[in-house]
Amino acid sequence: MKPVNRRKFVVGAGAAAAAMTLTSCTTTGPAGTVGAGRRFPTDTTGLPYADRADFANADRGFLGALEPGKVTAEDGTVVHDADAYSFLTGEAPDTADPSLWRQGQLASRQGLYQVSDRIYQVRGLDLANTTFVEGDTGVLVIDTLTCNETAAAALQLYRAHRGDRAVTGVIYTHSHVDHFGGTEGILPPDARNVPIIAPEGFMEHAVTENVYAGAAMSRRAAYMYGDHLDVAPDGQIGCGLGQAVATGTSSLVPPTESITGTGQRRTVDGIAIEFQLTPGTEAPAEMNIYFPELEALCMAENVAHTMHNIITLRGAQVRDARQWSRYLSETLVLFGDRAEVLFGSHHWPTWGTEQLNRVLAEQRDLYAYLHDQTLRLINQGHTGSEIAELLELPPALNSAWAVRGYYGSLNHNVKGIYQRYMGWFDGNPAHLWEHPPVEQSKRWVQVMGGVADGIKRARSYAENGDLRFAATLLNHCVFAEPDDEKPKQELAKVYDQLGHGMENAVWRNFYLTAAKELREGKKPTALSSSSPTMLAALTVDQLIDSVAIRVNGPKAWDRTITMDWELTDENKIWHLRLANGVLTHHSDTKPDPAAQLTLTMTKRQLPALLKNQDLTGIDHDGDLTRLRALTEVLDEPNPDFNIVTP
Repeated sequence: MKPVNRRKFVVGAGAAAAAMTLTSCTTTGPAGTVGAGRRFPTDTTGLPYADRADFANADRGFLGALEPGKVTAEDGTVVHDADAYSFLTGEAPDTADPSLWRQGQLASRQGLYQVSDRIYQVRGLDLANTTFVEGDTGVLVIDTLTCNETAAAALQLYRAHRGDRAVTGVIYTHSHVDHFGGTEGILPPDARNVPIIAPEGFMEHAVTENVYAGAAMSRRAAYMYGDHLDVAPDGQIGCGLGQAVATGTSSLVPPTESITGTGQRRTVDGIAIEFQLTPGTEAPAEMNIYFPELEALCMAENVAHTMHNIITLRGAQVRDARQWSRYLSETLVLFGDRAEVLFGSHHWPTWGTEQLNRVLAEQRDLYAYLHDQTLRLINQGHTGSEIAELLELPPALNSAWAVRGYYGSLNHNVKGIYQRYMGWFDGNPAHLWEHPPVEQSKRWVQVMGGVADGIKRARSYAENGDLRFAATLLNHCVFAEPDDEKPKQELAKVYDQLGHGMENAVWRNFYLTAAKELREGKKPTALSSSSPTMLAALTVDQLIDSVAIRVNGPKAWDRTITMDWELTDENKIWHLRLANGVLTHHSDTKPDPAAQLTLTMTKRQLPALLKNQDLTGIDHDGDLTRLRALTEVLDEPNPDFNIVTP
């Protein structure tokens, strides 16, 4: 199978379907079925490619790039390579959708840029941007990238052009690691008086999202961001929101101040700031920032030059599209007529009051439309997968570059909204108790007459344009006969074609990573969802919860264990009980006379105790074997579980 060129091929719904060009990209098939004629989720052939305004904005204010564009760790390991994307020039090749190629060209620009008077951004050294606002004596840093190495490189680049200004303040716009993980890379060790400002709830959400389901999220994030793909025209060409996540050492320096409400004002190093709190939008804890004296509006990650995720493919709680839209309406009222430039935690700025108001309105309308129309169709009896095929954006939104589905997609966002309101079950009892993947696949292959016949049927569907059903058949063949290499190779070819035709960057990365694993096997997950500083930031209750979710229930059914953990620096005693395969706990100030073991320690000693039973400096009273009895029933997370094979 050859790579897909969207601009040349003809597609069909299957062996019996009439041929149709991709430009029609219909959403209903000839028999009224949903999505029968669609080869790819979006049609990008009619977009306004002659509009070069984004390119002018992405280049505006350029002062200089990091040369070479590689950031390395102390041991020489490359943690981010901006130069790897230098191939993103000219027209899109046959292995890339033209719209996604265009987005990659824009997002791969790297260097220091002047946004406005006293505001500068470093872009292209990580997935996110870091912003420098010059104050009376130093510089305020907004968002500190994913890791210490890229943050330090960004600060060095800024200082090379603007002078050796001290960091006099830090703002975290929200609780995702690519916006706070590099703080130790920009703050000197003795920076005790530097204010670090974050939205209310930042610490709770910064750590819990990365710890509780962290192993699973990291594994899927490697697919989402194309961590194991070659950076090349037929491989990883970006993530839609930026090019790649840096893989250095992440840190978490707790904020010193919290923003608790919209309208709150603060002055840092002579810089006047107004805040708009936006919880439950792109992150559980997030805020927008307005600089009245500079007429500049920072939209955090609530507005970027892409449709964002209502539900992310790496895994996360579903976001609230309705609330997201309402906060953007509030932004327009609060700042729309006062701002001259809009910038964010990703991508390039938008200048001019009229232009930035248009961008805000388009994004507001996008999330409201997705929410309201999904609910309308839910109440007409459609399921999430059906709505994802039926729903189309209004023409004015569909042709707006800033809401194209490079990172989030209409298809999976609609399913996320359905999930938020209706859950996993679509109401059809045939789907209530289906066989798990392997058992279902064995039966599919039996019905098809064996793996060889399944491959033959899949090839027929693929050759006639129905790559989706070809992938379905071949996936069943792989799961039914995982030791047979033939269906794996056939499925890898189909995944290549699907990936090369996708406008959405993370869909592309998922398909191409799946193809690579089918051919070459798994590689260790390089992305980590937590760091020692994140674990240290967990509360005692969160640390115990992180143990409770590792209890192997069946192994622990017949064990009853009671323990007291006395934390001297917390002035509390945590009472732990393992029974019926579940670890529960509560805290107060009184010891439990029935406790089989009491451990007395500080909170700082707790992570080492949980990780390797390190009892150094910890006093104990009672039966120490009770600790071993607990740790014996704890499972270790598997960061490299199978995805495309059983």
